[in-house]
Amino acid sequence: MEEKGAENGVAAMAACYQGFDPAAYLQNNYTPPRADFERKDCVVLWKLACLHRAFTEGDVSGELLVDIGSGPTLYQVLSGCEVFNKVLLTDFLEVNRQELRSWLQDEGGCSLDWTPYLQHVCKLEGRRPSAWTEKAARLRQVIVDIVPIDVHRPQPLAHDALPSAGADCLVSCFCLESASPDLASFTRALGHIGRLLRPGGHLLLIGTLGMSYYFGGAGVKIPTVPVNEAQLCASLKESGYNLIRLEVYTLPQDMKLGVDDAYGVFFVKAMKE
Repeated sequence: MEEKGAENGVAAMAACYQGFDPAAYLQNNYTPPRADFERKDCVVLWKLACLHRAFTEGDVSGELLVDIGSGPTLYQVLSGCEVFNKVLLTDFLEVNRQELRSWLQDEGGCSLDWTPYLQHVCKLEGRRPSAWTEKAARLRQVIVDIVPIDVHRPQPLAHDALPSAGADCLVSCFCLESASPDLASFTRALGHIGRLLRPGGHLLLIGTLGMSYYFGGAGVKIPTVPVNEAQLCASLKESGYNLIRLEVYTLPQDMKLGVDDAYGVFFVKAMKE
């Protein structure tokens, strides 16, 4: 009975996402004030700094990086694309996969200009901002595919999507808590994606703290599971990860825009046992 209830909860979550609007989501979260590149305390700069540090410390390496639940965004792989020669993007929704394909094919039609993001990460890497065109070319070169994923399935990807050894690193931003109806589903999803990762591989996880809903479009209110730091650490341990680092960003009052009710954002660097 409990298993049936979990299935119903996941199905209800999937139904909520049918009205998801990538352009509205990007406008709400990836433009000022949440993405103000002149403001050092903005959340997007914090996320980019966390990812840059994690990918350049020297212990995250290998051939294949898999982005779990990419959504319509690219910022999460702008540092990793310099470390890995293969990057696989994934999302549950076709509208998000189409948004990513629009950028990858470089034919226009993207809902957001990623140039400021590319320029900022170049600066983090000690390169001139004008090197952003080289970074964009590098990212387009290493993206091997954009494929469907369902983190609530024990095998989230198609069986032939990955080499048998698994991925060397997973990055996932605002996916698991946004796709899970409750904490148990969130924890199971962490375990499911862990099956895609080789032993000793790394997980870089970004997500919201205390968020019970967000708007995925005009009038599209999506319920989410609110997690706190203690629950996050317990879920990681239960799912077979060793926590290396947990960092927390508290949203300033003027970044609480009414598009969600999160009080903060977490960054996790962990290793699969």
